[in-house]
Amino acid sequence: MAKKKEEAANEAEKKASPVFAPLRKVVLASIGAVAVAQEEAEDLINKLVERGEIAREEGRSLMDDMVAKRREKTQAQFDARVEAALDKMNVPTKADLKAVEKKLDELNSKLDKLVKS
Repeated sequence: MAKKKEEAANEAEKKASPVFAPLRKVVLASIGAVAVAQEEAEDLINKLVERGEIAREEGRSLMDDMVAKRREKTQAQFDARVEAALDKMNVPTKADLKAVEKKLDELNSKLDKLVKS
């Protein structure tokens, strides 16, 4: 019984994969890049603290600032990559849907006027 559920889950994943595979790759690449960059920055700051070139508090503050900036930059890059992947898959944006909704409202309004006439 459990085997059938697992097979069904695997089959569903395979069907969804063509759509979500590019997004999954983007997410994994972003996570990996951030982890490597953060480790290198932490190592550098720890070495500076050990040598006495900066105080421990300065090191923490510097690390916090770097993490915050990295997070913002990574989020922007991630958003751009996801947007590009969705664009390649011809997924409509929120703005596209809003435009369709506006047009639909206009058409409904015209239709109501015609029905009342």
